[in-house]
Amino acid sequence: MLGPVKPRHLGPPVAVSLDALVPRNHFYRPLDARLDLAFVRDWVSTSYPDRGRPSIDPIVFFKLSLVMFFEGIRSERQLLALAADRLSVRWYLGYGLDEALPDAAGFTRIRQRLGLAVFRRFFAHVVDLCQDAGLVWGEEVLADATRVPGNAATGSLVPRLREVVDGHLVALFAGDAAPDGADGATRDGPGRWNLLEACRLDQHRPPSGPYRRLSARKVSRTDPDAAAMSMRDGRTVLGYQDHYLVDGGKARVILHCLVTPGDVAENQVLLDQLRRTLFRRKLRPKRLVADAKYATGENIRALEEQGIRAYVPLPEWDKSSPYYHNAACAYDAAEDVYRCPQGQALKLKWIDEAGGRTIDRARAASCNSCPVKSECTKSNQGRLVSRSVHAEYLDRVRGYRGTAAYEKALRKRNVWVEPVFAEAKQWHGLGRFRLRGLVNVNIEALLVATGQNRKRWLRATGWGRRGVPGAAAAVPAAACPAP
Repeated sequence: MLGPVKPRHLGPPVAVSLDALVPRNHFYRPLDARLDLAFVRDWVSTSYPDRGRPSIDPIVFFKLSLVMFFEGIRSERQLLALAADRLSVRWYLGYGLDEALPDAAGFTRIRQRLGLAVFRRFFAHVVDLCQDAGLVWGEEVLADATRVPGNAATGSLVPRLREVVDGHLVALFAGDAAPDGADGATRDGPGRWNLLEACRLDQHRPPSGPYRRLSARKVSRTDPDAAAMSMRDGRTVLGYQDHYLVDGGKARVILHCLVTPGDVAENQVLLDQLRRTLFRRKLRPKRLVADAKYATGENIRALEEQGIRAYVPLPEWDKSSPYYHNAACAYDAAEDVYRCPQGQALKLKWIDEAGGRTIDRARAASCNSCPVKSECTKSNQGRLVSRSVHAEYLDRVRGYRGTAAYEKALRKRNVWVEPVFAEAKQWHGLGRFRLRGLVNVNIEALLVATGQNRKRWLRATGWGRRGVPGAAAAVPAAACPAP
């Protein structure tokens, strides 16, 4: 028999404890017990004045950031709406049923007040927890970067001020062409740009060669820090590069996270990231694994001089040439000359300091009378061969190619680093930045990377996976072993 319609009966208020309404095995209970955020108040105490209206508890802000990460929420207003309806979230934040939750506008003010340094410190603290739990192997480091579209459209690009007016007006509006350090960036020592603090390369550095960067001519009205970049599907978007250093252990702990404008290449930030990480973590890795985009002579030399094997594929620029490759010309170390396949010597012609290479050329008469000239060069001035000033270290890296350890490391990179980015994009909202500005997107990326490390730490210390809280008691509190 069909029952009667259930009437809405709210009744009088009922005295009930919020703690009794949240299940004992709920995810947020062990999270609150294991991750004590009381240290945050000590970090931010100097950011607040002694007088004025009391602020939101910064611990609540970081807890809300955790909830946003674990629940996969993209909007702060949606986050507060969830907190208003979800009893477990209210319990985790420490807000009773009759207490008003913080306002969404307060998130922006808190981010501006705390600054990027506090979020970097928070990220480093979680990496410390992972390292103390034995999750950081330290024998191997993997580097990679991914392109993340920003919250701006290409239609917002307009010419920079200096492109349409004279230098006098540019000087009046210094924000478009500020002198060194005037835009908030810092220099580490005399003349050295502090990349990790500024999160960008020197904005006023001269171009390398005839190519002019688009960001030097145009700027977005919506997000001035976002730069034009090409995605894999062929789209041109405004966005950023998110750079990760990942430990080679099974836990895949993210050791460093840095976001730069989209026109900053991966290889330009590697050494700064690596030096900071190795010094901070007291690590001495045996090898660094990366793709061919990192294979610059400066990077290879710096790694090899530190005793770190550079497992990086080297690009072969003359591979598609119909003529003899440079490798066909043997280097005679005793006489410091190259010899072509016919035995003719190529003498040093000039040194390209900007490109970091030497140019050797054969005698024109010898080349023009050579029986295999058509297979070697079309020039009537003699065959040219360029040699990098870092050739000794590049040859050493070429010697790694084909070894079992080298091939294993490159295969490992595909399943160690790429899934970490996929996890951040598909599950935790890093498919597109929701905030604007270089500082804000760094904060957003740091919170995502911190959440990823936090998941690994919780899993290793006994909690288990996010979706099966009942299995937490069966997971041993053991550290992840090395691979």
